[in-house]
Amino acid sequence: MTLNAGRRDFARNLLHSMALLGVGGQTLLRSGSLRAAVQQVQESGAMRSPWPEMQYRTLGRTGFAGSRLVFGCGATLMKSRRDELLHAAFDAGVNVFDVGTRRYYDDAERNLAPFLKTHRERIFLISKAMVYLDVRPDERITLAQARQAAQTWSGLLDQSLGDLGVEHVDAYYLMASNNVSVVTSDEIYAAFQRARDAGKVSYLGLSTHQNAQAVLEAAIGTGWYDLAMIAITPGGWYNWEDRNILPGSPTLKELQPLLSRAREAGIGLVGMKAARFIAGRKFLGWGNPDAFDEFYDEQYLRQKLSPFQRSYAFLLEHGLDAVNADMQNFAHLKENYVAAANSPRYFVG
Repeated sequence: MTLNAGRRDFARNLLHSMALLGVGGQTLLRSGSLRAAVQQVQESGAMRSPWPEMQYRTLGRTGFAGSRLVFGCGATLMKSRRDELLHAAFDAGVNVFDVGTRRYYDDAERNLAPFLKTHRERIFLISKAMVYLDVRPDERITLAQARQAAQTWSGLLDQSLGDLGVEHVDAYYLMASNNVSVVTSDEIYAAFQRARDAGKVSYLGLSTHQNAQAVLEAAIGTGWYDLAMIAITPGGWYNWEDRNILPGSPTLKELQPLLSRAREAGIGLVGMKAARFIAGRKFLGWGNPDAFDEFYDEQYLRQKLSPFQRSYAFLLEHGLDAVNADMQNFAHLKENYVAAANSPRYFVG
């Protein structure tokens, strides 16, 4: 038997085993990677039980019915392709994929490109880039800085299109927005309009995890933004400085009027960093799975959910259209998927 024949027999047997385990055999065919297939079999315990039906929510004025779980591709794809994971998410019903420029996320966009060749027309594709201005959140930028920011952002959009192997993204974000004068800059909006008119992008969005309340209020006031990805937890705004809840923040329940105003302004709201604080980093000695329990009622705490599922489902039932999650393996994917798909069930009665 030749080496190639041996590899084909192995692949055929592996595919059969995956089918018996309930794991999508198409993964091997799509990715062409035996290593990826072996990894999927090793992780197949996360795939055996049935997947619930995904929920969908119209994302603001985009009109797109997006899955309430957004696949955050940046960290997952920085170093290598994960086609098997992307295809599994898509097959289960996830149809919004979020990535970002190589200036921040290394090879993530390039590693997403093969997946897009198969599914581009059936997903909502988001990418993003910072404007890379060295300004404080409360500083007012000059006209020269605004023009520089617009030029940088436009150039990174073009770079993203090239790395993704597409001519158009559905939305491109102002990433890590923390400065109100950038968010409300006429130069930034004019840059978006030029890109939109050229067919490069349809919708303008922003992401923010610092000075988020002021940024979101400013975005509402402009009428320009179609999407906002906000760092928010059941306890209120996420604090980028110490990876905790922002001191003095209103709770998520107390922020409902602001979130309602954003949705009324046509902004689709995507939550991020919902579980980052409770996850922590063991080697840094922090992380607290019970950190948000004080914000839940007893009935909700009795639900059979992991702390991560509990935080995501709580966001979805308290003003967020979707949650963005970084999912590094099949166990993470299914855990987050189940929380997003089943979130209404946990708040009945």
